[in-house]
Amino acid sequence: MCFLRRPGASAGWIWWRMLRQVIHRGLQSFFYKLGLFVSRHPVFFLTVPAVLTIIFGFSLLNRFQPDTDLESLVAPSHSLAKIERSLASSLFSLDQSKSQLYSDLHTPGRYGRVILLSKPGGNILHQADVILQIHRAVLEMKDGRSSFIGHQLGGVMEVPNSKDQSVKSARAIQITYYLQTYGSVTQDLIGEKWESEFCKLMHKMQLDHQDLQLYSLASFSLWKDFHQTSLLARGKILVSLMLILLTATLSSSMKDCLRSKPFLGLLGVLTICISSVTAAGIFFITDGKYNSTLLGIPFFAMGHGTKGVFELLSGWRRTRENLPFKDRVADAYSDVMVSYTMTSSLYFIAFGMGASPFTNIEAVKVFCQNMCVSILLNYFYIFSFFGSCLVFAGQLEQNRYHSIFCCKIPSAEYLDRKPVWFQTMMNDGHQHTSHHETNPYQHHFIQHFLREHYNEWITNIYVKPFVVILYLIYASFSFMGCLQISDGANIINLLASESPSVSYALIQQKYFSNYSPVIGFYIYEPLEYWNGTVQEDLKTLSQGFNTVSWIEQYYQYLRGDNISATNKSDFISILQSSFLKKPEFQHFKNDIIFSKAGDENNIIASRLYLVARTSENTQREAVELLEKLRPLSLIQSIKFIVFNPTFVFMDHYGLSVTMPVLISGFGILLVLILTFFLVIHPLGNFWLILSVTSIELGVLGLMTLWNVDMDCISILCLIYTLNFAIDHCAPLLYTFVLATEHTRTQCIKNSLQEHGTAILQNVSSFLIGLVPLLFVPSNLTFTLFKCLLLAGSCTLLHCFVILPVFLTFFPPSKKHHKKKKRAKRKEREEIECIEIQENPDHVTAV
Repeated sequence: MCFLRRPGASAGWIWWRMLRQVIHRGLQSFFYKLGLFVSRHPVFFLTVPAVLTIIFGFSLLNRFQPDTDLESLVAPSHSLAKIERSLASSLFSLDQSKSQLYSDLHTPGRYGRVILLSKPGGNILHQADVILQIHRAVLEMKDGRSSFIGHQLGGVMEVPNSKDQSVKSARAIQITYYLQTYGSVTQDLIGEKWESEFCKLMHKMQLDHQDLQLYSLASFSLWKDFHQTSLLARGKILVSLMLILLTATLSSSMKDCLRSKPFLGLLGVLTICISSVTAAGIFFITDGKYNSTLLGIPFFAMGHGTKGVFELLSGWRRTRENLPFKDRVADAYSDVMVSYTMTSSLYFIAFGMGASPFTNIEAVKVFCQNMCVSILLNYFYIFSFFGSCLVFAGQLEQNRYHSIFCCKIPSAEYLDRKPVWFQTMMNDGHQHTSHHETNPYQHHFIQHFLREHYNEWITNIYVKPFVVILYLIYASFSFMGCLQISDGANIINLLASESPSVSYALIQQKYFSNYSPVIGFYIYEPLEYWNGTVQEDLKTLSQGFNTVSWIEQYYQYLRGDNISATNKSDFISILQSSFLKKPEFQHFKNDIIFSKAGDENNIIASRLYLVARTSENTQREAVELLEKLRPLSLIQSIKFIVFNPTFVFMDHYGLSVTMPVLISGFGILLVLILTFFLVIHPLGNFWLILSVTSIELGVLGLMTLWNVDMDCISILCLIYTLNFAIDHCAPLLYTFVLATEHTRTQCIKNSLQEHGTAILQNVSSFLIGLVPLLFVPSNLTFTLFKCLLLAGSCTLLHCFVILPVFLTFFPPSKKHHKKKKRAKRKEREEIECIEIQENPDHVTAV
């Protein structure tokens, strides 16, 4: 065997080309043998997945357990705020913080909150009797524990020209009840019961006092409303499954009763369903706990799994009918499973990177772990369970059985004597088949539409300028959206939209957003508070804040009584013996930690309270305050930390939530680059990288313009978009770059005709299945709907509009294929001339 080298071609390039061909043909040969093996043992490959589903399905029912710790799920796992909380709690425990303002500085534990809102134009201060009545009802509840209460006014109007900022009226008042459980399991259960009774009482009070609006919240409300999404979505997910089943069944049907495969479309969807049930069973067997973000897994798994189903169906249609059905199954495997294996591997890599220790959001990590298991089981179930179904369907077709009624199809002579309705039901395509038609599957309505209408229209020279303009518009809107990305640290993005927690949060944001949350300012090392320089440094740090500080009050006390305390002994002596003895200053004892070394007292730690004036976007401004104060603790001589419980959710949330998609994108890009010279054609990978980048940035920009924040759900959807785009663009692009037709236009027509049916079937089933999510009253499912709708739409736009036009402009060129065919034709003509010259007697008039 010898290899002829083209002029200018390097030995290295030929070696790489040979290696690619060996790898590709080796994979095709392996999957051909796998297809033969499945076709020879269909009962085994049908039974084993079914038994696994039954086993793990029962474990799903027995071991189902929801995750009740919302903070561990959606807050960054490793953050400086959690370290600061531990330090703050070790210095000043919650039991030492029984004042009204200070209670907001720690994780509250069990609590009940209520906002009382007067009617428009009303004044909540005029309804003090009703407020006190509600307050007494709360304190008289059974199983209550001692509590401390923080009051806040909202919608405040001050008296005009008042020097002391007297309050004229207020629209709302907020009351918080904290329960002291002391970490006891028994008291925690009592506290949970108290919270439940508290919410019931507030509902009863609302009925008794129609002139007020009551919005209540308890510590379990966030988790309850987070889990409520799963309960609300159960029925809609079943409707979604029915719609996908119906779409898959109809799109797999033909008028030809022999070659139509409606049951294969239905069985393909059921294959993905039982593989998802098996994956869920494995998750719960390994002590996994359910949370509402896992609602996206059935849709993610369905979008990838049905792509393999429809590709196998298309691969079956491309096989020769005169072959035995086992060989046809093997040919379909050889044709389809190479590409499907590559895309499944990229799914596994992307979500595997998302499940890595680099991911700082536990909900994202758990989701990615489950998705990896689902992808592996999808792949196994498709080549085993669905492959067996394809074998049985192929056997029925070879024996000329009806695809729906499973009865023998009568002969053409028999049908000619029957009524029209009977001929229509039993038509096997013989009336439409002509002597020059080699593929009767071309009568499939999607293939017919693409071949006869769409392919000619999209490649029309007058359509291409409009497609270019459309892409420029798409790119500009995507770019504009990417510049406006905002993080989704707000927890209400994951709750049921009509839940009490969301109603409470919206009212609180409307009427109580003039000030930031109370920020604890903790000085955790001994400090010379009597030093004038230290006092100036403290004033500089608290500049711009409203402060509640024992230091400030102490200085005012010293100035008021004209007392001098410029040294350590006088400062601490007057503080302990005089200032903290006054009734109005006694609560400051909880803010100072003294230590005694011999006869000398020292202040080893203390705390202040800062409140900033904010606008309605309190959360965004709180993050900015945190980012402003933390660097100061590193450069100032005063060693301090700042903390508020909300910082646990906000701390570097944007970086934590975007890290999984960055890591997944980098992983996929790295794999595509490393396999650049090992795949079928390097330009296939190049075009694939460009297409996936365009789709990913498009979804990211458009979802931002659609008011979707970067929370854990949208990030998971972005990871999925990477793979969904590869899943659909890769077969189309690789078929195009390997095509040997004379022109790029003809190559893209053949690519659309070969893969367009499967792409359109899968994307249409995927998008139709999303529609029921629109009717689930939950912010989580609405975000899921928006992101997945954009992912499917942008992928469809690129596969059927953008790529078919742009591939006719840019490389790979098809001129060398044209030259090869001309050379072969010329060589054939020369051989014919030589044969004629040698055998002139063979030349006769035809």
